Amino acid sequence: MKILLVDDDAFLRDMYATKFRELKHTINVAETAESALVKLQADTYDAVLLDMIMPGMTGVDLLKQIQKEKIGGNPKFIMLTNQSEESDREAALAAGAAGYIVKAELIPSEVVAEVLKLVSKK
Repeated sequence: MKILLVDDDAFLRDMYATKFRELKHTINVAETAESALVKLQADTYDAVLLDMIMPGMTGVDLLKQIQKEKIGGNPKFIMLTNQSEESDREAALAAGAAGYIVKAELIPSEVVAEVLKLVSKK
């Protein structure tokens, strides 16, 4: 599976990238919404993992922009965030996210398992 992970937190970005690579998935990372858009214009992905809170653009705004530009292929969009408010979850799902994972509620291996489950869901 080919994944783009968009998160401004370098520690979390590297940790999740390592977990996916250990399972032989291809993972690219972006630390900003702008760099994510560049990567999505250049390549296609099976999944795009988006943080909700980033400098410049929220994860929901980025998701809407990706869909507007029709870039990145036809990936599953999954919010991977520490925002646990129901209104955030609802906004993400309404914007087209296939799932919403709160980082603080799961250990990294559980996050990876949940992403794989969401991506394989039809």
